[in-house]
Amino acid sequence: MSVAGFVVVAFMLTMYVMLDGYDLGVGAIVPLIARSDRERAAAMAAIGPFWNGNEVWLIAAGAALFALFPFAYAASFSGFYLPFVVILWLLMFRGIAMELREHFASELWHQFWDAAFCASSALLAFIFGIALGNLLRGLPLDRAGYFQGTFAFLLNPYALAVGFFAVATLALHGATFAAMRIEGAPGQRALRVVRSGWWLVLVLYAGVTALTLAMHAPQRAWLPLLPALSLIALAALAWKARRGEAAAAFAASLSFIATLLAAAAATIFPYLLPAFPASRGGISIFDAAPPASALTCALIVNAGGIALVGIYGSIVWRQMAGKVRVE
Repeated sequence: MSVAGFVVVAFMLTMYVMLDGYDLGVGAIVPLIARSDRERAAAMAAIGPFWNGNEVWLIAAGAALFALFPFAYAASFSGFYLPFVVILWLLMFRGIAMELREHFASELWHQFWDAAFCASSALLAFIFGIALGNLLRGLPLDRAGYFQGTFAFLLNPYALAVGFFAVATLALHGATFAAMRIEGAPGQRALRVVRSGWWLVLVLYAGVTALTLAMHAPQRAWLPLLPALSLIALAALAWKARRGEAAAAFAASLSFIATLLAAAAATIFPYLLPAFPASRGGISIFDAAPPASALTCALIVNAGGIALVGIYGSIVWRQMAGKVRVE
């Protein structure tokens, strides 16, 4: 049951990155694809029907972690309290920018919220990448499982490298979505960003993968298969973008992110919070799980919630299909 709980939490976080990741990516690349007020408004409109529903996956993943592994939830908040507060502020700025931008017909008002939208989106991707990098590297935990480091410890070179990789990956993901969703010049510029930007993602991916392998020798014979699948998905993304098939490129981008996060989850398994140095172990799924009856109940509730969110998301995608026109 603990393994099933780990899979549920990993699945929900992966869904969040895959779905809200293109929202963050579109925000990060707005200056590259939109050159007028109308074009920036079209970029926001492209994600308008989806962004708040996509963020539900993050809230649900936090609730699932609390229900399935309460000790790990408490320990993670003890170490990431300041980053979590920063994330909340950035999420607030993104939401406010989306909701308030059109309330006044003022160019200065629009430019301020466009800048806030872009900066908060890019910084969110960066901070999420830093958090993932620290999970892969390990955290300084005491014997009780609580964080003993500082905020500066979290800004280590490896975590920063993963942060920059996350920004580049989600920017590419957002570009594929924008190319698929926006008609006219912004969509074409987004496609050009994909065609040129995938090289940067490939270089950063190679560097981060090499650093990760230096810290974590593969513990399972099948684990190297996941990076190979990631490379295949990235190659398919580049190929489809060159052919002008934006929807297929977006599907390949989803596969790239899914395999990346699957590899990350497999690397730290069975730990939810690996320790630094690795010899200390960390908080495993078996240490952090509640009694079997509570775990079973939580899994059932989470399965129902995932089904409902999935149904809602599919209905929204079907109702809001089509492209956004700048005019």
